[in-house]
Amino acid sequence: MHVLRSVCCLVCVSLTGVAQQPVRFDEFFEQAALRVDFYQIGDANKEVITLDRLHRESMWPESRSRLLDPFNNGRYAVKVYDTTSHRLIYSRGFDTMFGEYRTTDPALHGVQRTFNRAVRVPFPKRPVQLDIEARDRQNILRPLFSGIVDPLDFHIHKESGKGADLIYQFQRSGDPEHSVDIAFLGEGYTIEDTAKFRSDVTRMSAALFAVEPFKSRQNAFSLYGVLRPSAERGMDEPRQGSFKATSLNASFDTFDLDRYMLTEEGRTMRAMAAQVPYDAIVILVNSSRYGGGGIYNDYCITTVDDSSSRRVFAHEFGHSFAGLADEYYSADVAYKDFYPKGIEPLEPNITALLDPARIKWQDQLSPGVVLPTAWGKEILDSLQVERRNIFSARVKALEEAAGKNAGGAERAAIEARFKANDQALLAEIKSVRKRYAHLEETVGAFEGAGYTSRGMYRSMMYCLMIYHPKNEFCRVCRQAINRMIDYQMSR
Repeated sequence: MHVLRSVCCLVCVSLTGVAQQPVRFDEFFEQAALRVDFYQIGDANKEVITLDRLHRESMWPESRSRLLDPFNNGRYAVKVYDTTSHRLIYSRGFDTMFGEYRTTDPALHGVQRTFNRAVRVPFPKRPVQLDIEARDRQNILRPLFSGIVDPLDFHIHKESGKGADLIYQFQRSGDPEHSVDIAFLGEGYTIEDTAKFRSDVTRMSAALFAVEPFKSRQNAFSLYGVLRPSAERGMDEPRQGSFKATSLNASFDTFDLDRYMLTEEGRTMRAMAAQVPYDAIVILVNSSRYGGGGIYNDYCITTVDDSSSRRVFAHEFGHSFAGLADEYYSADVAYKDFYPKGIEPLEPNITALLDPARIKWQDQLSPGVVLPTAWGKEILDSLQVERRNIFSARVKALEEAAGKNAGGAERAAIEARFKANDQALLAEIKSVRKRYAHLEETVGAFEGAGYTSRGMYRSMMYCLMIYHPKNEFCRVCRQAINRMIDYQMSR
């Protein structure tokens, strides 16, 4: 294949770019997109990228005035250089499923896996150098893949992508270049479920626009739907032995986490989405089960009919759209040392607090706040441990009762006893939270974030990225989301 010729000499330019004049889109690019499909292969210690194929897509819906990524987020970056001047003319940070996999136990034990992925860049007018870089343990971007793309190469695929998929427009807020375009893809909807898909897009988008800052900026968004009817409803549930024939092969038990759902069909997903303008991809899964997932500058996915689906959607969209980190730290996760100690995380809403005098949300800090900010963490953590112990003891007691063929009255007594103990702990937790209620609107540095109990901090006590009694994003997350909206709407 001659589409992408490898090169030995790499141009070293930072993701945020050098001090240079803004890149003029029409000088370097056509009003079209180049989709690069590739494979990531490896484990925790080794990673290789191999090219699959290149596609020309008929539209470039993103900004044409801000082509260099200002965020310095994502564990990977795609960069495009003009081969004549060696000038950086496009860059974008992103994350991948493989980037998460390499922090799991199998990867740490040398189990190599392959994932397919796709990135999109503007379609060049003349040959360009395309690089993909990955961050090392110090968060420094290092070359991983490089090649020359000749736009005249006949190997570039030019299919229209249009087929039997059902296409819908739900809201239009201007030209794609100047709006934030979301493509909702239907997963696990049969042909009989087309009306339900339309209803679910309307319902889930309304839930997103009920949350700030999306609520105030709803007119910035255009919404589209793409439905490729599945043979069966739902998605795969490997632990339950349930597998469904669906368009995107979405599956729970990602990295053996029961609630974590992703798809490994990156190329199919991008091809479906390319039929409409999109800056962000949302996969809606026709299921009442709890769960979902989100990967920065790739996609977010959620089920639609669980009682928590709307909250899960907003949380996962925070990951995929604005690069927000998880702020929780007590739940079971598959990752090991996801954030290396002594290294400041990239995400805008968590910090290792290595330099309190220059905390990344310095402009948002509450006057007079002490860093780190005490919030009753130790006692709340101990109470939560007691709750988990009560739950485990309850399960054991019920199993023992079942083994002795205990009657319903005995099992009811066990349930009542443990319920009373749990309610007492909940009352104590509520009391402690009330004691610190005066900090609920404080922006400081609250320990516990990024899957880590110690040494990692979030900006506020409550946020949708951890837990919020009112299902709201904290101020720092709202600011990050607004920055991404502004970036996508740049003129």
